[in-house]
Amino acid sequence: MPYRNNETAPVRGRPRDPDLDRRITAAVLEVLGEQGFEAVTFESVARRCQTSKASLYRRWPSKRDMVLAAVKDGPARQASTPIPVGACLRDDLLALVRRLAETMRSADTGTAFMLLQAGLEDPDLCDAIEEATGPTGARLPQHVIDAAVARGELPAGTNAFAYEEIVGSVLLLRRANGLAVTDEYLQALIDALVIPALTVSHRYSGLPAAIFSGHPTTQLASIPAAETSQEFS
Repeated sequence: MPYRNNETAPVRGRPRDPDLDRRITAAVLEVLGEQGFEAVTFESVARRCQTSKASLYRRWPSKRDMVLAAVKDGPARQASTPIPVGACLRDDLLALVRRLAETMRSADTGTAFMLLQAGLEDPDLCDAIEEATGPTGARLPQHVIDAAVARGELPAGTNAFAYEEIVGSVLLLRRANGLAVTDEYLQALIDALVIPALTVSHRYSGLPAAIFSGHPTTQLASIPAAETSQEFS
């Protein structure tokens, strides 16, 4: 209806319901963890949290947007804050791996595995999660490598493969098997494995994209028959 200039314009639409938002986030993560990314649909989520599909469509234009929002509000909630820049490579790596450990603690094991599987099947989704949530700690940013090279801690040509292949994989496996991930363990992981591996990575050309790089190689190269037919005594 028309209104005069000194009147308040009528409010259109209804305000968001925080309780419904929490139920939607929980439902998305439950379906994801129980059945996988393909099973996450507007219908399955609406049924799980007892709302209408229209409520979901009003919030997100696509399933991917809905999953990103749930991950951002759930497992990756702490990832929205910037990771502090350290004075040395070890400081930077520890900050990253601590962030990743915290992110994984915020998700149940099934959800963490399903998010990884979804990322392997849809690399663009993996990129979108990292961009939408902020640094999760699963990847080694190029600026960290560049700073370490400038300080003389790493040689030029250092490849992030060692960090992105090792760290996320072992943390996920330890979580799945109920093994402790203490700060002492994280320091040992960085000192004994990651830094030595990064230091020599420039010697190897053609390293594959790591599993947590966002674009890993999903097809294994075929092994020559002569290599697979060897007998062991």
